[in-house]
Amino acid sequence: ECTCQCCPWSRCCGMGDFRPRTVWLGRPDKREQRYPRNVINNQKYNFFTFLPGVLFNQFKYFFNLYFLLLACSQFVPELRLGALYTYWVPLGFVLIITIVREAVEEVRCFLRDKEVNSQIYSKLSPRGTVKVKSSGIQVGDLIIVEKVCPFLPDSPGSCFLRTDQLDGETDWKLRLPVACTQRLPTAADLLQIRSFVYAEEPNIDIHNFVGTFTREDGDPPVNESLSIENTLWASTVIASGTVVGVVIYTGKELRSVMNTSKSRHKVGLFDLEVNCLTKILFGALVVVSLVMVALQHFAGRWYLQIFRFLLLFSNIVPISLRVNLDMGKMVFSWMIRRDSKIPGTVVRASTIPEQLGRISYLLTDKTGTLTQNEMVFRRLHLGTVAYGMDSMDEVQSHVFSAYTQVRDWAPAATKVRKTISSRVHEAVKAIALVHNVTPVYESNGVTDQAEAEQHYEDACRVYQASSPDEVSLVQWTESVGLTLVGRDQSSMQLRTPTGQILNFTILQIFPFTYESKRMGIIVRDESTGEITFYMKGADVVMAGIVQYNDWLEEECGNMAREGLRVLVVAKKSLTEEQYQDFEARYVQAKLSVHDRSLKVATVIESLEMEMELLCLTGVEDQLQADVRPTLEILRNAGIKVWMLTGDKLETATCTAKNAHLVTRNQDIHIFRPVTTRGEAHLELNAFRRKHDCALVISGDSLEVCLKFYEYELMELACQCPAVVCCRCAPTQKAQIVRLLQERTGKLTCAVGDGGNDVSMIQEADCGVGVEGKEGKQASLAADFSVTQFKHLGRLLMVHGRNSYKRSAALSQFVIHRSLCISTMQAVFSSVFYFASVPLYQGFLIIGYSTLYTMFPVFSLVLDKDVKSEVAMLYPELYKDLLKGRPLSFKTFLIWVLISIYQGSIIMYGALLLFESEFVHIVAISFTSLILTELLMVALTIQTWHWLMIVAELLSLACYIASLVFLHEFIDIYFIATLSFVWKVTAITLVSCLPLYILKYLRRRFSPPNYSKLTS
Repeated sequence: ECTCQCCPWSRCCGMGDFRPRTVWLGRPDKREQRYPRNVINNQKYNFFTFLPGVLFNQFKYFFNLYFLLLACSQFVPELRLGALYTYWVPLGFVLIITIVREAVEEVRCFLRDKEVNSQIYSKLSPRGTVKVKSSGIQVGDLIIVEKVCPFLPDSPGSCFLRTDQLDGETDWKLRLPVACTQRLPTAADLLQIRSFVYAEEPNIDIHNFVGTFTREDGDPPVNESLSIENTLWASTVIASGTVVGVVIYTGKELRSVMNTSKSRHKVGLFDLEVNCLTKILFGALVVVSLVMVALQHFAGRWYLQIFRFLLLFSNIVPISLRVNLDMGKMVFSWMIRRDSKIPGTVVRASTIPEQLGRISYLLTDKTGTLTQNEMVFRRLHLGTVAYGMDSMDEVQSHVFSAYTQVRDWAPAATKVRKTISSRVHEAVKAIALVHNVTPVYESNGVTDQAEAEQHYEDACRVYQASSPDEVSLVQWTESVGLTLVGRDQSSMQLRTPTGQILNFTILQIFPFTYESKRMGIIVRDESTGEITFYMKGADVVMAGIVQYNDWLEEECGNMAREGLRVLVVAKKSLTEEQYQDFEARYVQAKLSVHDRSLKVATVIESLEMEMELLCLTGVEDQLQADVRPTLEILRNAGIKVWMLTGDKLETATCTAKNAHLVTRNQDIHIFRPVTTRGEAHLELNAFRRKHDCALVISGDSLEVCLKFYEYELMELACQCPAVVCCRCAPTQKAQIVRLLQERTGKLTCAVGDGGNDVSMIQEADCGVGVEGKEGKQASLAADFSVTQFKHLGRLLMVHGRNSYKRSAALSQFVIHRSLCISTMQAVFSSVFYFASVPLYQGFLIIGYSTLYTMFPVFSLVLDKDVKSEVAMLYPELYKDLLKGRPLSFKTFLIWVLISIYQGSIIMYGALLLFESEFVHIVAISFTSLILTELLMVALTIQTWHWLMIVAELLSLACYIASLVFLHEFIDIYFIATLSFVWKVTAITLVSCLPLYILKYLRRRFSPPNYSKLTS
């Protein structure tokens, strides 16, 4: 049977002013306003804006703009120095590499969007059912949505829904149809009636909806109110039934899209630091040029001379820096993808691998990221005795004996044993009855559905409930012998170990709510006529309901510390008179118009007194593999972990303890719910008095605190070893990330797996998506995507650390390479009366930064200070990086001094040792320069890789081979003489040997942390 359900349904992305709307069923043409197209678009550019956009993003950096102006200046004859290609070739190379990389990422993004927009749906039309693409769906269309879970039953007149992609909650939610449409014979009749839905304007609230359904051609016209219970939002999944829905919102007006922030172009902190250093170098370049002109006493056309000097010393700001760093990033991304220890890892943003090496705050989702979202029953506690996983067979035998033993057979010796047995049986029976679970049967190929239902086939049975906790409890009672085999609105059937069916009539159900934190049920045993009130709930509320005992509080605490979710189960036997009296009062209370909920609660509370405590149950939400050691590694690395989840407070706290996010000896401060400024002030003061204490706060309280005391709350939270935020909306998660970045200035990394984590992932400096059960939405929006949470440890400790350290070494070396040749030019110009004449012409200058030194310098991207196993074993090494030491003003200054020393030594050495011809200066100095660079690379390398040796030898071979073609710059006959060889050797030794000695002394007397681990 088809459940005809008229529900506002929506799929995916096309903000102007939003207005309420009237939507006619099946009549998209009768619209009174324009609605956005139903397409999703995650691209940064389109066909026309791609080239201008990429070029703008390149030239908005001071760095690249400088080189563009430099290259353009060569078209002015007075400023021209040498050949045009010396400036235009490097710039063109840089731009081509960037454009190709951006184009590849855009095409990938386009294909992903196209796949989503091309999904096929069924639409009801006057011609029958037609297929329509997602992008072709309009407001007013009637769409047929099929269930995705094959094992759930079709219950006429309702359906179950999963909303985990939207709010992170994984329980099934019941959705109801519009009542008057249920009386139509077929779904096609929806097109024959004249009816419309009036809906509120689009907004971001996923938990509320206001609308009305009107049927005009009824007699009389029908009006029904619509609420959240009549809706299916986009990004939710139907688990049972077939649904016909009318489309109310499309494109950018969807709840899921409005809850997602636009992706931003992320620029790494490392790139900003390098940009800052290049500005300093540019300042140095201007100063040197001015000094040169000043030393000429500003003679003649000195302003032109300034420009010529600016061009002459332009090497001070190295153009190859960008290319080297961009190619380095590509290599790092390739290494991450190829790492066999973290298979399936994808790098979607290849521009920020260095960010991974400097994360201070890690913000993680809970459901599906830290946990598998699979509940397992772990503990049954009866006060005097507790049963764990290893002693479940004892429980089984107790239950079995309760249903098989002959009543009169017990001698006195087994009296104690028998009481334990009956207590266990009572507890198991209570757990099997107090829930909202429905067993459903599905054909499995051998048995069809009707037959399976009739014979209660175990192989065909699946449990359906709104909470995974409840299912795990019912599955456990089945494993110990008492099986829930049937249930409808008014009765329940249990099967005993002997195969006998026990029938119970459900008299009343009091469902679980977040306020009451408990649920109750009153049942009548058909065989004996006994009426029993069973109840289960959280220990905080149940403690005041059950009879006095001395063990409940202590054992609840013990189980909670193990990370188990604890429920207290109790019962109360009622006589027929007691129940009749209660029912009369209950019905009366439900009919009252004023204070209905209060009166109903009062009547129920009259039953909830002096109940008999039966047992405690402990259920564990299973963690993902290796979550605990991974969090331990992150903590030791100096990274603070915050958990942001849409789940309940108790569950979030349990998981935090279970995952050791909060260590055993840490206190937890649970921030009380606050609604006003005064309450927030008092609660913050109470929290300020706590020290080294983890904070647990709910989304509502967080919003109030951020409104009035943003600075104070963030200051206190940042000092906490761990923070847990529960009941967080998707936009709130992003807000927390943004506040952390603004308040601390530190780098953040967000990890999540659901659609509700996308905003947080896009807001963070580094977004990591986990490909989980909740689909791929998060991993597609992320900068890096992993298959399991545990891979995060290696991604940060090994790849993040290496990428940052290698990029730092590479950038400083490229700067050193440019400063060396610029120092030589400065010495040369100052010796020759401050003439603006280039020392090296044409190919020498291009070859120096490409062919002759490119490979060895770039091979630094393969360097590593410690093995990856050591980096994982000692995460404390990561702490050094958080201070930004690999690339700082101090290290930059050291490299500048080295460059000035080496450049001066080589130039002065060449000027001292050359004999007759000027061309000999070029030969001696250039050869010494190349050799010095190769030796400096060797000095910098910490772990040799065979490719590094190849690069060094290849560069040397290229230089020697190219001397044949460079006869216009270098005298080939002079190079062959012994005089040339000893002069070059002497100069190179003087420039490099002191540095080798200094390095040896430093390693000996003040070794860095990592060298202590490798020696």
